[in-house]
Parts: sequence; structure tokens; C-alpha cells
Amino acid sequence: MTIETDEDLQKLLRIGRICGETLRYMLSRVEPGMSTAQLDALGAAFLRQHNARSAPILAYRFPGHTCISINDEAAHGIPGNRVIQPGDLVNVDVSAELEGYWADTAATLIVPPARPEAERLCRFTRQALDEAIKVVRAGRPLNLIGKTVERIARRGGYSIIRELPGHGVGRHIHEKPSVFNFYRRGDRTLMHEGLVITIEPFFSMGSGHIFTDQDGWTLRTVDRSLSAQYEHTVIVTSDGPILVTEVA
Repeated sequence: MTIETDEDLQKLLRIGRICGETLRYMLSRVEPGMSTAQLDALGAAFLRQHNARSAPILAYRFPGHTCISINDEAAHGIPGNRVIQPGDLVNVDVSAELEGYWADTAATLIVPPARPEAERLCRFTRQALDEAIKVVRAGRPLNLIGKTVERIARRGGYSIIRELPGHGVGRHIHEKPSVFNFYRRGDRTLMHEGLVITIEPFFSMGSGHIFTDQDGWTLRTVDRSLSAQYEHTVIVTSDGPILVTEVA
């Protein structure tokens, strides 16, 4: 969507804050021995407390309120009986709707003890998000985001999961344009004032190729390599980005 009124801005910021706070709350409660269903239930209760509705359920009838993906599960992991173990990489993706406005955020947490290679993967993936956000400004090429993410991936020696781009958001969970995590030289799309997008780099320690698991939802790396993702919903302005899902 494109922000057109102050009401648009305030309502988007409200659902963005709820998503960000839900994510922070869920990550703070992750511990070995709990199931992903239990973690999802915490997120569901937090969203209900703030009168927000799960975007995956609302838009796609996803079998969970949030997406929880572990280790080689890159995205769209279904909450269930899987027990979180020490050393796991746990990716939590929270998206929700309130009063017709949608926002989306995610982060990857390492359950202690953290392996150095996992810490490095997460550090580079988070750096890619941070650096990509810095280039957001009205009038600049949209593919500058992908160029920035790709530069960080190459520096770290990681593969980008190219099938999982960012996207427009605001009136629905997935809107145009696609925000690719790699440089598309021929893309002439410019970022414009008020455009609402997600930026969400996915890095893998392996080839970066994924497949859909038998459950019809979970996306796994083909070589079972670890992956990480970090995501914010961002508003483009002439003065730079507004981070919709950031919480203090």
C-alpha cells in the first residue's frame, strides 16, 4: 500500500507495534523443552490481547497463528509437537491485521549454547537487514535493497534464498512490489513516498535452494543447511525509512 492519510500512518504504526511486541514477547519466552505449539499459543494470546488477528490464518488459513521455523526450516514452519532443543535456530515470523491494516516482522534466535557458525550466520543476516533499511528513500531504485543484501551475503560467504523476497504490505499481507534480496539489473522500479514494504533477507549456509515439505507449508533447505531471517515492515519517505515494526 501507499500511505495517503494520517489515519493510514497511525493505524499502520499501531499494528506494526503490536507485531513487533508480539515477536519480542515470543522470543523472550523461547526455552529448551517447549514445543513450537506452546510458543505459538503465547503469540496467539498476545495478539488477542491487543485485538489483532493472525495474518497467516486470515489470509491463507495457515495451521498456526505464527510461523515458527527451526534450523533447516527456512520459512512457514507449522507450530506443532516439535520440541525446541539447545543449540536450535528458531525463526519466529509474526504478521497480523487490525482494522484493515497489516504488518509483518520476524527474527531468528539461537537457543543457548550457540555454535559460532550459527552466531555468524545470524549476525550477517541481521546486518543485511540493517544495511538494506539504510538505503530506503523515496526516488531511489527498489533494486538497491537487493544489491545491498547481496553484497553482505557475498562478504559473509552465504547463499541467499532467492525464492523468498520481501513484498508490499499494508492492505493485505502480500502485495506488490516484490522486494528481492538480490540485484536485478533491469528492474527500473523506484521507491516512492509512502510505499509500505517488508525487507527480509534470508541467508543459508548451504546452496540456498529450498523445497516444500510434505505438510504443504514448511519450506526447507534442500541440503538441510541452517538458515536465518530477519524482517521489518518499512515505510518509504523522502527523509528515509520509518520502521513500522520496531519496538523500543
